[in-house]
Amino acid sequence: MFNNILVVCVGNICRSPMAEALLRQALHEANKSGYTVSSAGLGALVDHAPDKMACGLMLNKGIDISGYKASQINTLLIRKADLILVMESGHKNALVNQEPSAQGKVFRLGEWGEFDIPDPYQKDLAAFENALHLIEQGVAQWIKKL
Repeated sequence: MFNNILVVCVGNICRSPMAEALLRQALHEANKSGYTVSSAGLGALVDHAPDKMACGLMLNKGIDISGYKASQINTLLIRKADLILVMESGHKNALVNQEPSAQGKVFRLGEWGEFDIPDPYQKDLAAFENALHLIEQGVAQWIKKL
């Protein structure tokens, strides 16, 4: 069972905080208990709050992520996680190169739909909306598998 789920992107201020919050909410709504969901970044902007556009889009969904602080991925987080969900294929390779024990437990959030989730950082609102839409698709697909 995948009790400890880690969601990973690059800066940990856009995609992974949104995905973490949506996955946690979806697990709760599906009455799936016993899960811990967290997120981190491959090149995190440590201690930064999420991007304002990400915060705004999530508030529109009734979820406040403004108090979140970005954290850097490390060996302990990788080893502790039962399942690591990344945004892009390249993230998977980077994690396995950093920590070979991650092999076999790293998947894209869009794994079941065979899609990557592009980074909206420093882009317009449409890029954030697209990323959020893809994150929601990925979360919905993973909820069925957990």
